[in-house]
Amino acid sequence: MNFNNASFEKAFGTAEQLDVSNLPEICFSGRSNVGKSSLINKVLNRKSIARVSSKPGKTVTINFYKVDTVRLVDLPGYGYAKVPFSERTRWSDLMESYFGSGRNIKMVFQLIDMRHPATDFDISMLEFLRHYEMPYTVVLTKSDKLNKGETEERLRLIREELGHLGENVEIIPFSATKGNGAERIREIIENI
Repeated sequence: MNFNNASFEKAFGTAEQLDVSNLPEICFSGRSNVGKSSLINKVLNRKSIARVSSKPGKTVTINFYKVDTVRLVDLPGYGYAKVPFSERTRWSDLMESYFGSGRNIKMVFQLIDMRHPATDFDISMLEFLRHYEMPYTVVLTKSDKLNKGETEERLRLIREELGHLGENVEIIPFSATKGNGAERIREIIENI
């Protein structure tokens, strides 16, 4: 698979805009400002194919990127408190329509900031994925912000935080700065 040959395809902001899924899809989900766009850029060996912002809540659409015969899907971030209620409702409708439309979703990479415990939103998303029997992998972003001891401690604690949702689930520490974990994510995508 040639990850360097990726292209931005389209973005949808409402459920009505979603078109039919005709390729396998690999999704990236997580709270606002967890690093989804940075991860996609690193996995695709591109600096800015996915737009990165320091301000949480900037990705408000579902963004599709085509790589060979699969689509990578950047889902809007959740959990940002300053987003108006109407925007949260739109996000909820968009996510329910996306996941409920019979798409060929092969994997969801659930991103969690490694520096902090999993949020209630993270747990809710993992419960949703497990309930609908969608395959998922947990990616712990911003791993470069922790030293070796802190990293080992967070890896130990994350299994406790996720409880049964983390059983038999691969957990990948990831750094967009150093590239740690990017090769393993590429391998998972290629194997799919």
